[in-house]
Amino acid sequence: MGGTDNAGEADQHPPTVGSFRFWFAGERWEWSDELTRMHGYEPGTVQPTTELLLSHKHPDDRAQVQDLLDHVLHSGESFSSRHRFLDTAGTMHNVVVVADRMFDEADTVVGTSGYYIDLTDTIAESTQEVLDATLQELVEARALIEQAKGALMVVYRINANQAFQVLRWRSQETNTKLRALAAQLVAELGTIPLDSPAAQNRFDHLLLTVHERIPPEPPAPQAPTAHAPDRPHRVHTRRSASQ
Repeated sequence: MGGTDNAGEADQHPPTVGSFRFWFAGERWEWSDELTRMHGYEPGTVQPTTELLLSHKHPDDRAQVQDLLDHVLHSGESFSSRHRFLDTAGTMHNVVVVADRMFDEADTVVGTSGYYIDLTDTIAESTQEVLDATLQELVEARALIEQAKGALMVVYRINANQAFQVLRWRSQETNTKLRALAAQLVAELGTIPLDSPAAQNRFDHLLLTVHERIPPEPPAPQAPTAHAPDRPHRVHTRRSASQ
Protein backbone atom coordinates (compact mmCIF):
# COMPACT_ATOMS: atom_id res chain seq x y z
CA MET A 1 0.00 0.00 0.00
CA GLY A 2 1.26 3.46 -0.82
CA GLY A 3 2.73 5.15 2.22
CA THR A 4 2.66 8.77 3.27
CA ASP A 5 5.67 10.97 3.82
CA ASN A 6 4.16 13.77 5.87
CA ALA A 7 2.87 12.79 9.29
CA GLY A 8 0.69 15.85 9.79
CA GLU A 9 -1.08 15.52 6.46
CA ALA A 10 -1.32 11.74 6.72
CA ASP A 11 -3.49 12.04 9.84
CA GLN A 12 -6.28 13.67 7.84
CA HIS A 13 -9.18 11.65 6.48
CA PRO A 14 -8.85 10.74 2.80
CA PRO A 15 -11.32 12.46 0.47
CA THR A 16 -14.56 10.81 -0.58
CA VAL A 17 -14.21 9.59 -4.16
CA GLY A 18 -16.91 8.40 -6.58
CA SER A 19 -16.49 7.21 -10.15
CA PHE A 20 -18.53 7.79 -13.31
CA ARG A 21 -18.79 6.87 -16.98
CA PHE A 22 -20.35 9.04 -19.66
CA TRP A 23 -21.08 7.64 -23.12
CA PHE A 24 -21.40 10.34 -25.76
CA ALA A 25 -23.97 8.39 -27.79
CA GLY A 26 -27.30 9.04 -26.11
CA GLU A 27 -25.56 10.99 -23.33
CA ARG A 28 -25.72 7.94 -21.05
CA TRP A 29 -24.32 8.26 -17.53
CA GLU A 30 -23.24 5.63 -15.03
CA TRP A 31 -22.52 6.58 -11.41
CA SER A 32 -20.83 4.45 -8.78
CA ASP A 33 -22.61 3.90 -5.45
CA GLU A 34 -20.22 6.40 -3.84
CA LEU A 35 -21.03 9.12 -6.37
CA THR A 36 -24.75 8.42 -6.06
CA ARG A 37 -24.56 8.81 -2.27
CA MET A 38 -22.42 11.94 -2.69
CA HIS A 39 -25.41 13.50 -4.49
CA GLY A 40 -27.75 12.39 -1.68
CA TYR A 41 -29.40 9.33 -3.26
CA GLU A 42 -29.36 5.69 -2.30
CA PRO A 43 -27.84 3.43 -4.96
CA GLY A 44 -30.40 2.08 -7.40
CA THR A 45 -33.01 4.74 -6.67
CA VAL A 46 -32.10 7.20 -9.43
CA GLN A 47 -31.01 7.06 -13.05
CA PRO A 48 -28.29 9.69 -13.64
CA THR A 49 -28.87 11.94 -16.64
CA THR A 50 -27.32 15.13 -17.92
CA GLU A 51 -30.38 17.03 -16.73
CA LEU A 52 -30.12 15.55 -13.23
CA LEU A 53 -26.40 16.25 -13.08
CA LEU A 54 -26.87 19.89 -14.09
CA SER A 55 -29.75 20.37 -11.67
CA HIS A 56 -27.37 19.66 -8.76
CA LYS A 57 -24.70 22.13 -9.84
CA HIS A 58 -24.22 25.27 -7.83
CA PRO A 59 -26.10 28.10 -9.58
CA ASP A 60 -22.87 30.02 -10.07
CA ASP A 61 -21.16 26.99 -11.65
CA ARG A 62 -24.02 25.50 -13.69
CA ALA A 63 -23.36 27.44 -16.88
CA GLN A 64 -19.66 26.57 -16.70
CA VAL A 65 -20.42 22.85 -16.44
CA GLN A 66 -23.05 23.07 -19.22
CA ASP A 67 -20.49 24.73 -21.52
CA LEU A 68 -17.93 22.08 -20.58
CA LEU A 69 -20.33 19.23 -21.41
CA ASP A 70 -21.17 20.83 -24.77
CA HIS A 71 -17.44 21.10 -25.48
CA VAL A 72 -16.85 17.48 -24.43
CA LEU A 73 -19.59 16.21 -26.74
CA HIS A 74 -18.24 18.13 -29.72
CA SER A 75 -14.52 17.64 -29.12
CA GLY A 76 -14.39 14.13 -27.67
CA GLU A 77 -12.25 15.32 -24.77
CA SER A 78 -12.61 14.24 -21.15
CA PHE A 79 -15.01 15.71 -18.59
CA SER A 80 -12.46 17.41 -16.34
CA SER A 81 -13.53 20.18 -14.03
CA ARG A 82 -13.47 21.84 -10.62
CA HIS A 83 -16.84 23.05 -9.45
CA ARG A 84 -19.47 22.93 -6.71
CA PHE A 85 -22.72 21.00 -6.49
CA LEU A 86 -25.59 20.67 -4.02
CA ASP A 87 -26.81 17.29 -2.78
CA THR A 88 -30.47 16.50 -2.08
CA ALA A 89 -30.13 17.96 1.43
CA GLY A 90 -28.77 21.23 0.08
CA THR A 91 -25.22 20.61 1.31
CA MET A 92 -22.59 22.11 -0.95
CA HIS A 93 -19.72 19.93 -2.18
CA ASN A 94 -16.46 21.25 -3.62
CA VAL A 95 -15.16 18.69 -6.10
CA VAL A 96 -12.37 18.13 -8.56
CA VAL A 97 -13.37 15.92 -11.48
CA VAL A 98 -10.43 13.91 -12.84
CA ALA A 99 -11.26 12.06 -16.04
CA ASP A 100 -9.90 10.45 -19.17
CA ARG A 101 -11.34 9.39 -22.52
CA MET A 102 -12.95 5.98 -23.18
CA PHE A 103 -12.18 4.09 -26.40
CA ASP A 104 -13.90 1.20 -28.16
CA GLU A 105 -12.18 -1.74 -29.84
CA ALA A 106 -11.63 0.35 -32.99
CA ASP A 107 -9.76 2.95 -30.90
CA THR A 108 -12.58 5.46 -31.37
CA VAL A 109 -13.42 7.82 -28.51
CA VAL A 110 -16.86 6.81 -27.21
CA GLY A 111 -17.01 8.67 -23.91
CA THR A 112 -15.23 9.80 -20.79
CA SER A 113 -14.78 8.18 -17.41
CA GLY A 114 -13.22 9.30 -14.19
CA TYR A 115 -13.69 10.33 -10.59
CA TYR A 116 -15.33 12.99 -8.47
CA ILE A 117 -12.97 13.87 -5.60
CA ASP A 118 -14.86 15.60 -2.79
CA LEU A 119 -12.54 18.11 -1.11
CA THR A 120 -15.25 19.82 0.94
CA ASP A 121 -13.73 18.90 4.30
CA THR A 122 -10.38 20.47 3.44
CA ILE A 123 -11.54 23.51 1.49
CA ALA A 124 -12.62 25.45 4.56
CA GLU A 125 -9.17 25.20 6.12
CA SER A 126 -7.68 27.70 3.72
CA THR A 127 -9.88 28.79 0.85
CA GLN A 128 -7.34 31.49 -0.03
CA GLU A 129 -4.35 29.15 -0.23
CA VAL A 130 -4.68 28.74 -3.99
CA LEU A 131 -1.23 28.67 -5.48
CA ASP A 132 -0.18 31.87 -7.22
CA ALA A 133 3.23 30.67 -8.31
CA THR A 134 5.08 30.39 -11.56
CA LEU A 135 6.23 27.14 -13.10
CA GLN A 136 9.78 28.17 -12.23
CA GLU A 137 8.89 28.26 -8.54
CA LEU A 138 7.32 24.84 -8.93
CA VAL A 139 10.47 23.38 -10.46
CA GLU A 140 12.59 24.85 -7.68
CA ALA A 141 10.65 23.01 -4.98
CA ARG A 142 12.94 20.72 -3.06
CA ALA A 143 10.99 17.57 -2.29
CA LEU A 144 9.41 15.43 -5.03
CA ILE A 145 6.13 15.27 -3.16
CA GLU A 146 6.11 19.06 -2.81
CA GLN A 147 6.68 19.41 -6.55
CA ALA A 148 3.87 16.97 -7.31
CA LYS A 149 1.57 18.83 -4.92
CA GLY A 150 2.52 22.09 -6.59
CA ALA A 151 1.53 20.74 -9.98
CA LEU A 152 -1.89 19.71 -8.69
CA MET A 153 -2.31 23.12 -7.07
CA VAL A 154 -1.58 24.89 -10.37
CA VAL A 155 -3.79 22.69 -12.55
CA TYR A 156 -6.78 22.25 -10.21
CA ARG A 157 -6.53 25.59 -8.34
CA ILE A 158 -6.56 23.89 -4.96
CA ASN A 159 -4.47 24.39 -1.84
CA ALA A 160 -1.58 22.27 -0.56
CA ASN A 161 -3.76 20.26 1.80
CA GLN A 162 -6.18 19.28 -0.92
CA ALA A 163 -3.36 18.48 -3.34
CA PHE A 164 -1.87 16.07 -0.83
CA GLN A 165 -5.24 14.35 -0.40
CA VAL A 166 -5.50 13.80 -4.16
CA LEU A 167 -1.99 12.32 -4.26
CA ARG A 168 -2.74 10.08 -1.31
CA TRP A 169 -5.94 8.87 -2.99
CA ARG A 170 -4.05 7.85 -6.13
CA SER A 171 -1.36 6.19 -4.01
CA GLN A 172 -3.94 4.10 -2.16
CA GLU A 173 -6.12 3.46 -5.22
CA THR A 174 -3.16 2.07 -7.21
CA ASN A 175 -1.32 0.45 -4.30
CA THR A 176 1.72 2.56 -5.12
CA LYS A 177 4.16 4.20 -2.76
CA LEU A 178 3.43 7.91 -2.53
CA ARG A 179 7.05 8.93 -3.08
CA ALA A 180 7.38 6.75 -6.20
CA LEU A 181 4.10 8.12 -7.57
CA ALA A 182 5.21 11.70 -6.98
CA ALA A 183 8.63 11.08 -8.53
CA GLN A 184 7.15 9.68 -11.75
CA LEU A 185 4.56 12.47 -11.90
CA VAL A 186 7.28 15.09 -11.59
CA ALA A 187 9.43 13.30 -14.17
CA GLU A 188 6.62 13.55 -16.75
CA LEU A 189 5.53 17.12 -15.96
CA GLY A 190 7.65 18.49 -18.77
CA THR A 191 5.35 16.86 -21.32
CA ILE A 192 2.45 19.12 -20.30
CA PRO A 193 2.37 22.90 -20.85
CA LEU A 194 0.62 23.95 -17.64
CA ASP A 195 -0.47 27.27 -19.17
CA SER A 196 -2.29 25.52 -22.03
CA PRO A 197 -6.13 25.53 -22.19
CA ALA A 198 -6.01 21.73 -22.39
CA ALA A 199 -3.66 21.41 -19.43
CA GLN A 200 -6.22 19.79 -17.13
CA ASN A 201 -7.30 17.19 -19.71
CA ARG A 202 -3.71 16.14 -20.32
CA PHE A 203 -2.83 16.30 -16.63
CA ASP A 204 -5.86 14.16 -15.76
CA HIS A 205 -4.60 11.48 -18.13
CA LEU A 206 -1.15 11.70 -16.56
CA LEU A 207 -2.51 11.50 -13.02
CA LEU A 208 -4.71 8.48 -13.79
CA THR A 209 -2.03 6.51 -15.64
CA VAL A 210 1.31 7.56 -14.16
CA HIS A 211 1.45 4.55 -11.82
CA GLU A 212 1.63 2.28 -14.88
CA ARG A 213 5.03 3.74 -15.81
CA ILE A 214 6.78 3.68 -12.45
CA PRO A 215 9.96 1.64 -12.90
CA PRO A 216 10.29 -1.35 -10.60
CA GLU A 217 12.40 -0.84 -7.54
CA PRO A 218 15.80 -2.47 -7.73
CA PRO A 219 16.08 -5.52 -5.52
CA ALA A 220 17.55 -4.82 -2.13
CA PRO A 221 21.14 -6.02 -1.79
CA GLN A 222 21.30 -9.29 0.03
CA ALA A 223 23.33 -9.48 3.16
CA PRO A 224 26.28 -11.84 2.90
CA THR A 225 25.55 -15.30 4.17
CA ALA A 226 26.98 -15.84 7.61
CA HIS A 227 29.36 -18.79 7.65
CA ALA A 228 30.08 -20.80 10.72
CA PRO A 229 33.64 -20.20 11.89
CA ASP A 230 36.06 -22.78 10.65
CA ARG A 231 36.86 -25.36 13.22
CA PRO A 232 40.52 -25.62 14.02
CA HIS A 233 42.12 -28.74 12.61
CA ARG A 234 42.80 -31.28 15.27
CA VAL A 235 46.44 -32.27 15.34
CA HIS A 236 46.92 -35.94 15.90
CA THR A 237 50.13 -36.92 17.52
CA ARG A 238 51.43 -40.41 17.35
CA ARG A 239 52.75 -41.90 20.51
CA SER A 240 56.24 -43.09 20.20
CA ALA A 241 56.97 -46.70 20.91
CA SER A 242 58.90 -45.72 24.01
CA GLN A 243 55.90 -44.06 25.67
